[in-house]
Amino acid sequence: MTRKILVTSALPYANGSIHLGHLVEYIQTDIWVRFQKMRGNTCHYVCADDTHGTPIMLRAGNEGITPEQLIARVWQEHFDDFSAFYIAFDNYGSTNSGETKEFAQGIYRTLKAKG
Repeated sequence: MTRKILVTSALPYANGSIHLGHLVEYIQTDIWVRFQKMRGNTCHYVCADDTHGTPIMLRAGNEGITPEQLIARVWQEHFDDFSAFYIAFDNYGSTNSGETKEFAQGIYRTLKAKG
């Protein structure tokens, strides 16, 4: 019997580079996901940059750019780093995306409607 599995890793913060400590978790998780797929399971590996918080605002200010510019640059750096280590996310996004906003608002509206 095949299983449907959704997997994620801790979201890296979008104010700095990926380091070896980050990579350990992602490599281990990627290996496990590949194993599940080899077993015939449907397994989706998703992750995203965590783009909210004061450190992002402060770093962007120090660099003379907007938080959105920093977020976009760091997202690309993270994506490139993960790709260089052959970490194969099915979707690598951002908590700053329109899709995330839409889902969060939908969840809020549903909960609010149910009291």
